[in-house]
Amino acid sequence: MDQEDALYRAALAFHGHKCPAMPIGLRAGVVAMKRLGVERAPNKELRVESETGEGHAMGCFLDGVMSATGCTYGKGNVEKLGFHKLAFSLIDDHIGRAVRVVVKPEVIEAGLAGPFVALRRQGIAPQEIDADVVDPLVDGVLSRAEGELLEVGDLFDVPMSKSSSTFGLVRCARCGEAVFLGGARVGGDHETLCIPCSGYVDTVRADRELERGS
Repeated sequence: MDQEDALYRAALAFHGHKCPAMPIGLRAGVVAMKRLGVERAPNKELRVESETGEGHAMGCFLDGVMSATGCTYGKGNVEKLGFHKLAFSLIDDHIGRAVRVVVKPEVIEAGLAGPFVALRRQGIAPQEIDADVVDPLVDGVLSRAEGELLEVGDLFDVPMSKSSSTFGLVRCARCGEAVFLGGARVGGDHETLCIPCSGYVDTVRADRELERGS
């Protein structure tokens, strides 16, 4: 793979800026699919459990994983576990098999000590960093052997599950906006409400923060 490869260019267009972390995720996603023996998911054939969190360096890694695997938040087949690691499991729920891929610690350490991150620490936006700095780093990620970048685990079994979507829809009695049934709540006056109007949203956010270890 190189910077002219169609998969990389599509991932770059999705991600929005050039950096080393996204292509590491792209390589990792491709490797995981090969090890699992699957193709990119056009729908919900695969699922990603990402160990990344919020607000840490190199979080762009996950955009590369999503670009490679076809697992996206819109499809609902990506979950962030909030462990703050550059690692993920790719799961095929149809056969109950999965593989875990981890970026090697020395790769992360070298990246954080490198010139790209040095400029990011100064507050320079990634899209404003000169190509002379970022292109060699991206080329290095795309050309190195997978074993230099990644630890790929053995296949392991997971309980099989089948994803589904709700098509039921109601209107919130207070704001009038449409809400799918999974998000409908019953208010004190037995009104059907959306989560924000029900006052339940703060509880949801608090639970998520606890899950992230904040």
